[in-house]
Amino acid sequence: MTTKTVLITGTSSGIGLAAAVGAARAGWHTVATMREPGRADALLEAARAAGVADKVQVRRLDVTEATSVADCVAEVVAEHGRLDAVVNNAGAGFAGTVEQQGMGPVRAAMEVNYFGVVELTLAALPHLRASGGRLITVTSVGGVVGQPFNEAYCAAKFAVEGFMESLAPVAASVGVRVAVVEPGAVTSEFVTNQQIDVPAMVEAAGPYGGALQAYVERTMKSYGADTSQTSEEAAEPVVALLDASEVPFRVQTSDWAREFVAPKLADLDGSAVQTVTGGWLR
Repeated sequence: MTTKTVLITGTSSGIGLAAAVGAARAGWHTVATMREPGRADALLEAARAAGVADKVQVRRLDVTEATSVADCVAEVVAEHGRLDAVVNNAGAGFAGTVEQQGMGPVRAAMEVNYFGVVELTLAALPHLRASGGRLITVTSVGGVVGQPFNEAYCAAKFAVEGFMESLAPVAASVGVRVAVVEPGAVTSEFVTNQQIDVPAMVEAAGPYGGALQAYVERTMKSYGADTSQTSEEAAEPVVALLDASEVPFRVQTSDWAREFVAPKLADLDGSAVQTVTGGWLR
């Protein structure tokens, strides 16, 4: 049997790293991409420890650069002859409120969290169509429920969910399954990488200082042992979708995440919407 190939973005840490190792353990040839391949040490060490170093290949891919995306996909297909799955995982958090931050963070959040996803999807779809493959995108509970002081980030994740929900029935008509995975609080470098100086941020928030302090205190509690997941736990549903016989459109990664989005979503797995919109194409 030909080994299937999956391309995963944002694999230097967190969910992306765990998903890359998990996919390799599941037997997939895993092309683990990141903006800076020099940061691959943690991934490669984890792959060695799991006994799957031979199934993990690191490549550079910056989702905000169209040429980087196109070149990477072309190289993978040229080398392996196929592309069976893509996991859009690369992303960045942005905390703050628009009145004080201005348009810069909003545009930056959309560039990496939304346009980067669209760019890779565009490049990969012809190959996924050829293989009858899968397109999996890690979004967030913040793609369902808008959260204070996360306008830019949530707007981008909302956009991703709308894009994928619209694309899913179209892709299904040509044999490509589309899913979004919604983690809740995950203890990983994603939060650390935002490098937020909370006291300074609260002090600079002016009239929003009290609300920001309350939000930060509530958010920190959500990263406790009883509510947050490890990156490995959050990556498990991503890996499972690669080989699942049934692929729901929407998957939450924990009971906490399901409870968080439940007030907003009566259709937790997206099947009701997909049944309706998919029927428009038959």
